[in-house]
Amino acid sequence: MHSFALQASYFYKRLTIFFIALLLTGCASQVGGPVRYDDSMKSRGQSGRIDVIVLHYTASTKPSALMTLTNRDVSAHYVVTDDKPPVVYRLVSEDKSAWHAGESSWYGRTFLNQRSIGIEIVHPGWTRNSNGDKGIPYSDAQIAAVIELTRDVAKRNNITPENIVGHSDVAPMRKIDPGPSFPWKKLAQAGVGRWFDEAAAAKYEANFVRTGYPDAGWFQKQLKRVGYQVPESNYFDAQTLAAIGAFQMHYRSDRVTSRPDPQTAARLMALPTSGSAL
Repeated sequence: MHSFALQASYFYKRLTIFFIALLLTGCASQVGGPVRYDDSMKSRGQSGRIDVIVLHYTASTKPSALMTLTNRDVSAHYVVTDDKPPVVYRLVSEDKSAWHAGESSWYGRTFLNQRSIGIEIVHPGWTRNSNGDKGIPYSDAQIAAVIELTRDVAKRNNITPENIVGHSDVAPMRKIDPGPSFPWKKLAQAGVGRWFDEAAAAKYEANFVRTGYPDAGWFQKQLKRVGYQVPESNYFDAQTLAAIGAFQMHYRSDRVTSRPDPQTAARLMALPTSGSAL
């Protein structure tokens, strides 16, 4: 009898260990198995990761540009060459960041590499001067390729016209590309980017010629309204003057002075904050 009790006790212990092991095995498989997601709830606090397109020039030849952009840390998503016809190279997938913008800001968003698409355009570059020389023009074929590429990227990522900008716009104290010969108005007329209301600008300019252009605080508020990063110092400090120069490069490229004047004030006032391009 005693022997039977010992055997029964041993049997129940073994059975208990078996069920515990079975339970642990089930838990382990549940933890290590595929994660099941419930997508029935959605957060309001979200947007697309990409919301800016930054246009650059390479300031070099095609071979030099491709060597730099494929063998160094600096990179871009696309390169538009100056071949006839132009070739569009895709160097970085749009779902990855390219190191093209550096220290930058647009509408309060900083360090734009994580949220922007970079497009490099093969061009020899421009040297800042005081005689109005805009440098070597871009070819019609190259600009046509840039327009098609930029339109495609903007449509795919739902990027608004005011967020199609130059490197000089987002880094006005550091960069001057794509330079004053870049035809921003032509892009805007093709539905890519933003342009000012020219009729309204002419009226504003006539008024500013009579009354004088506004003070530094006004320029700073207007520059911030259209995207540029400037301080609220109420005087024409170096950062504000650099932003004025970047605005002129984009919207008055025949006279880039980096100084305030009635025409710059008028075009700034006539530039929409958001909405469709011309």
